[in-house]
Amino acid sequence: MPIIILAIESSCDDTSASVIIDGQVCSNIIASQNIHQLYGGVVPELASRDHEKNIIPVVDLALKQANIKTEQLSAIAFTAGPGLIGSLLVGVTFAKGLALSHQIPLIEVNHLDAHIMAHLIDDPKPIFPFLCLLISGGHTQIVLVKEPLVFEKLGETSDDAAGEAFDKTAKLLGLEYPGGPLIDKYAKLGEVIYKFPIPSAPGFNFSFSGFKTSVLYFLQKETRLNPSFIEHNLNNICASIQHTIIEIVFQKSIAAIKQTGVKSIAIAGGVASNSGVRHKFTEYAKESGIDVFIPQFQYCTDNAAMIAITANYLYLKESFSDHSVVPFAKG
Repeated sequence: MPIIILAIESSCDDTSASVIIDGQVCSNIIASQNIHQLYGGVVPELASRDHEKNIIPVVDLALKQANIKTEQLSAIAFTAGPGLIGSLLVGVTFAKGLALSHQIPLIEVNHLDAHIMAHLIDDPKPIFPFLCLLISGGHTQIVLVKEPLVFEKLGETSDDAAGEAFDKTAKLLGLEYPGGPLIDKYAKLGEVIYKFPIPSAPGFNFSFSGFKTSVLYFLQKETRLNPSFIEHNLNNICASIQHTIIEIVFQKSIAAIKQTGVKSIAIAGGVASNSGVRHKFTEYAKESGIDVFIPQFQYCTDNAAMIAITANYLYLKESFSDHSVVPFAKG
């Protein structure tokens, strides 16, 4: 019998459902929320309300696209955390109700583990062991991946994540939320002419708060001298900001490669969609002979396919959840 898993992802502001059959993704539906642009960031209450509106049509479309009926499912997987509690509750509750009504096993999935496991969706797949640089809106980590679902965290951020550094500096520039993609867009049109410090952090850990503060002070100084400074120099400012954030994560990654001797590194999380990140690591791969793996764009941002592939491996281990499981905000 084939292993058919329906997965649900609702950790932040994207409602997603995916069906995977014997490890092959057959559907990956994502409904994004635009209302948060009005507020310059995700509003948890509004996010959970939109999940409630989106989850039934998203799951229905995922099943139809995969040509699967609920009765055929081997298991229903869901994101248990970390994430926004209100958003997670929508996905967890829906998964529980669907599983209970059809007597289908439940599988809880850690959102961060799923970002790493996204590299096992498509070929070519990294060979174990490999390093993973996880860079998202809420997390930045370097992880040694020994085998599927066996991880050793080598370092993480002590304050902001890389994605937060993009979005918060974008806000200082007056850009709309989410600002990270806009910085990427304008950086392509500019040059790296402004120098920002690379914060020091012990070992393979990261820090972005000092960088963010340096950008704030720089902009305050320049706009006092020229109120139109940002408007006239936006492309170059964005190029310089993006260059520095990339250097922070790149330098730590190279240090981890050298110390561990692992010859493969995978880039995961929403910031892996950034064109500068993809170019920097791709060029490094050509120069060094180190293998670099970056998923398709649809598997970088929050999506249910990464939940599904993780659940597929958990299913093989018979790692099921009971209905007492509750979501968690931090991980």
